[in-house]
Amino acid sequence: MFPNRYRTPNMLPIVALCLSTTAIGQVMNQVEHTSARELASQLQVGDAVFIRVSALPFQKVASATQSWTNHVGVVIDISGREPIIGESTFPLSKTTPLSHFLERSEGGRIEVSRLNTPLTPQQKIAVMRAAQKRLGIFYDTGFDLHSKQQFCSRYVREVLDEATGTQVGQVETFSTLLARNPKTDLTFWRVWYLGNIPWQRETVTPASLLQSSKLHRVFDGYASVDAAAQGNRRVSWKA
Repeated sequence: MFPNRYRTPNMLPIVALCLSTTAIGQVMNQVEHTSARELASQLQVGDAVFIRVSALPFQKVASATQSWTNHVGVVIDISGREPIIGESTFPLSKTTPLSHFLERSEGGRIEVSRLNTPLTPQQKIAVMRAAQKRLGIFYDTGFDLHSKQQFCSRYVREVLDEATGTQVGQVETFSTLLARNPKTDLTFWRVWYLGNIPWQRETVTPASLLQSSKLHRVFDGYASVDAAAQGNRRVSWKA
């Protein structure tokens, strides 16, 4: 690599550094990067779409579940200018164009997972109908699986279950969930629950959906929103 007159012991660290930098660059290049438009062409009705929202409570959810993701929606329509995501978010559950959904994710981080068994045309229609039934429901800041309200992972789990009979994600109590991560910021959660964490409350998290064996990964990486996609953010959807 170098002529003999340049080969000195002092150059070995430099050579090693160059090789390590190259290796790091190769790993970084392996991370998937795409545009919202290209990603849209890969999506199907029923896909679970995971992002990372920067708001503090969502960051605490990610930390408590030891996962990068803290929010999830489900693709409910791909017939328009861009895919439509059904989601439970504050203050009400709603439908959101993919580009707008993606813009809320830190750095454009996104992962798409799909049920292992392909959906039939009838099941895809059922996904849209199940999502429509859950529009306009208040967000449950208590993350209670059995409340009359909604939160993101419960919403996606229920839509897919109702439409396909497949349950994704693990139902668990707060006690089980928080005990798995000794570094959980319990001070935050005590304040969040006004001093009394509901330890026996059942919930389901975005992380548990992401890890479900009934889903497989379709895309995992970063997607950018171009100007054309931003112009389509006001797409409306009706079942």
